[in-house]
Amino acid sequence: MARYHIETYGCTSNRGESQQIERALRAGGHHPVGSPQEADVAILNTCTVLEKTERNMLERARELDAETPADLVVTGCMALAQGEQFHDAGINADVLHWDEVAEHVRNGECPTVTPDTDPVVDGVVGILPIARGCMSDCSYCITKHATGRIESPPVEENVRKARALVHAGAREIRITGQDTGVYGWDRNQGESLLPELLERICTEIDGEFRVRVGMANPKGIHGVRKELARVFAAHKNLYNFLHIPVQSGSDEVLADMRRQHTVAEYVEVVETFDAHLKEWTLSTDFIVGFPTETEHDHEQSLSLLRQTRPEKINITRFSKRPGTDADGMKGLGGQTKKDRSKEMTDLTMTVVGEAYESMVGADRDVLIVEDGTDESMVGYDRAYRQVAIPGAKRAGVELGDTVTCEITGHNTVYALGTLPTAPAVGDTPGD
Repeated sequence: MARYHIETYGCTSNRGESQQIERALRAGGHHPVGSPQEADVAILNTCTVLEKTERNMLERARELDAETPADLVVTGCMALAQGEQFHDAGINADVLHWDEVAEHVRNGECPTVTPDTDPVVDGVVGILPIARGCMSDCSYCITKHATGRIESPPVEENVRKARALVHAGAREIRITGQDTGVYGWDRNQGESLLPELLERICTEIDGEFRVRVGMANPKGIHGVRKELARVFAAHKNLYNFLHIPVQSGSDEVLADMRRQHTVAEYVEVVETFDAHLKEWTLSTDFIVGFPTETEHDHEQSLSLLRQTRPEKINITRFSKRPGTDADGMKGLGGQTKKDRSKEMTDLTMTVVGEAYESMVGADRDVLIVEDGTDESMVGYDRAYRQVAIPGAKRAGVELGDTVTCEITGHNTVYALGTLPTAPAVGDTPGD
């Protein structure tokens, strides 16, 4: 579990968002510390009301980046409106929307769901934890001590919970778990039931909704990758999005991490989805500066990033966790980890920026799931690429609507959409 330090600037809304971030972090077993020097991650919730404020935010981010050993996450209004300024200023930070922060702060560990794994509706987003626990034994992860081995409810039970979310008003169902890819291993002789679950959710539940599949380790889905890709290709209400954390491009480092998969298996999953889907978003994670990582290992990770070109990438500087096997390893220097993290972050911004640049000029159907700043609203297209639409509220767009917009620009990590004069509102997500 991570130690975090959070700083909040700006209005009451920003303070409220920080409170929600902290609630999610604490629910996941993470805990606050008194200073950024003690933290594994520093979170800066920014304001952008004045030019002077923007300069202050950049300066504070620069201080946190330079003076602390922690990873830096920048969120809030400036992150959403002018996130590229942090990268342009040479600040090594992950720029995220506030509701992405808690999932990001994991130090490469599995996400932790609540013990009762009850579904929850938040606005028009339904959260569906499909199982608890995992089948991994990663040398750096402390989460497994809290969650144990996989415990999978029957497929029928998860379908019932998904149906209840849709009936409660959810237009987007986010399937979560420590490792969604091994759902059903305890029931199905070591083979994932995730394809069956997704197939049944898409065919047995009436209503207008989309489904996003949460983190799945490469090993869990490798054996069912073709079946899983066929399910994605067959159902339009599945977001064409897959989060498969590779963590390193070196098989030697993966072995030291006890990650169970190889680089080749990860690539095979990616290639299978490439073959079945015309357009999809690959999300992955890298841990930078694992104790046994050499410069050559780091170069292999950069090479893998260039080869597979994921459009959403979580980069974490390795941090020891008490009681894990990696805690006893001799670590790399903080500057080495920071330098490697910056190099990977720079490459990430290039890869992600090119993906969003390729969208400019195209029309996209976007499911609106949250409010943005001022009069804007935020949603996701079929490939789960984030789109912010300025003026959407003035145009009468509401949460849960699906709108057609033209992509007219991007801010490196999200697209900017423009509504036509008479927006098409309320279309079925599967259309």
